[in-house]
Amino acid sequence: MGVMIDGIYHVNDPGQETVAGGEFRRAESKIRDWITTGGQFRPDPGRYHLYVAWNCPWAHRALLARVILGLEDVVSVAFARPRRTDQGWVYDGTGPYADPELGVRAVHEVYGRQRPVYTGRLTVPVLWDRETERIVSNESADIVRMLGLFGTGPDLYPENLRPEIDRWNNLIYPKLNNGVYRAGLARTQEAYDAAVREVFDTLDRVEDQLGRTEWLTGDRFTEADLRLFPTLARFDVAYHYAFKCNIGRISDYVRLWTYARRIYAIPGVAGTVDFGIYKRGYHSPSELRNPLGIVPAGPEIDWSL
Repeated sequence: MGVMIDGIYHVNDPGQETVAGGEFRRAESKIRDWITTGGQFRPDPGRYHLYVAWNCPWAHRALLARVILGLEDVVSVAFARPRRTDQGWVYDGTGPYADPELGVRAVHEVYGRQRPVYTGRLTVPVLWDRETERIVSNESADIVRMLGLFGTGPDLYPENLRPEIDRWNNLIYPKLNNGVYRAGLARTQEAYDAAVREVFDTLDRVEDQLGRTEWLTGDRFTEADLRLFPTLARFDVAYHYAFKCNIGRISDYVRLWTYARRIYAIPGVAGTVDFGIYKRGYHSPSELRNPLGIVPAGPEIDWSL
């Protein structure tokens, strides 16, 4: 999907997501400044703008935090078109896929405004600061934490639960959030087998935990639950088929399926989800995964409780 080198966009990325020994490796985010109450970037209402895409599970984290924390009128957002082009994530001039802030036509134009000049992957979400006219962060986990500093909504990272939240995050990210990609984008049978086993081992651990607690860390919804949900929302309509994570479905798990739908029922969460976009996006034409670009008709799943 292209790469930025010394502030210049290049359509052909020589190694933005590397594969070693058949295993998919995800590059790390590079822009990781922080919003703090007394620093350069302060949690001022109306100061920040999010660049996101419906298909991206990492962007979905930021959207979830924005609605659960009640920040829709505090942090604005621009949605990229559901399918990338050779320009990466792109925007229309007008309509639901336009950028009302900078008027960019592609995410790489936002990165092109960064100073000092940027070299690296062109990902969403991007948190843009109107005051300094620069990107604060392109790391979704950091953005979720920073949105909590605006002081609205529930505390998603309460101090007494932080060790347990971190434990779940450190398990779920590599083995499930990114694990489905390690399975779906593996280049060898061995790499796929290892990744898909970790995906379902982790789902089994979550299922077991939910037999003891309502949420991952106990009796309250936290950041750990928020970070898990984008993977659950995409699993049965996309990862199960397109990424060959087909040992089972989320809807086959008794407790996990109820848990996923309970999150979906939280006010505002359903508005961050589009199953049709997920299905079309993950089944878009791909030389390795889906050369004909045929989108399956199913599954039809009822997410209501």
